[in-house]
Amino acid sequence: MAAVKSAGKIRVALEFGRPPWGFKDKDLKPTGSDYETAALLAKDLGVGLEIVEVTGPNRVPFLISNRADVVISTFSITPERQKVIDFSVPYASAVQYVAAPKGMELHDKKDLQSKRVGVTRGTTGDTVLSKLEVPGIEVVRFDDESTNMTAFVSGQVDIVVQEPAVISRVAEQNPSKQIERKFVIAEFDVGIGLRKNDAPLKEYINSWVKAKLADGTLNEIYKKFQGIDLPAKISSGKS
Repeated sequence: MAAVKSAGKIRVALEFGRPPWGFKDKDLKPTGSDYETAALLAKDLGVGLEIVEVTGPNRVPFLISNRADVVISTFSITPERQKVIDFSVPYASAVQYVAAPKGMELHDKKDLQSKRVGVTRGTTGDTVLSKLEVPGIEVVRFDDESTNMTAFVSGQVDIVVQEPAVISRVAEQNPSKQIERKFVIAEFDVGIGLRKNDAPLKEYINSWVKAKLADGTLNEIYKKFQGIDLPAKISSGKS
């Protein structure tokens, strides 16, 4: 906290290849629910906002190496990550779906047997797929969301694991592919990532998240981009 105040800015690690969380609009201006959350945090702290662009795999390394003060980038709270970094209380929720063409019968995880499944490296979807004991499944990892979805649309992989908003957008852009969501493979609370032993900053951010959930501001941001309200367990602060 002292370093942030002294610098007059907060360095926020954020991905811009993950619409609707973080992306650039047609004028190449940053936007998305995570970007607006980061901008609001900086405003309320009374400091400037410096965005540090990251990809899924390097969010933790950038934070640990002090190249960013916090991570606001669809950062799901998992036991594996909590071994090396801290998280704020949840401010959002991330759902990962299995998606495929309409004609492919997929009802649950066992139906992924002998399939090529595309996923973004380092995401919670990647973590879940890595732990599946499904015979013959081939997990193909890509470094960002765009590459993952492009590989799926072009037929490099049979199936994709992705968030619903991204699946819907790509399905609308490629109607002939008849892409549809099949089933939920993972759902995780999303928090702001912090370095361990950074108690003053964590205390401030936890209080800030709770206040912005209570007054509805974070739900407004989430709904604006995700198209749905925050789950009750998040908005109530009981997650």
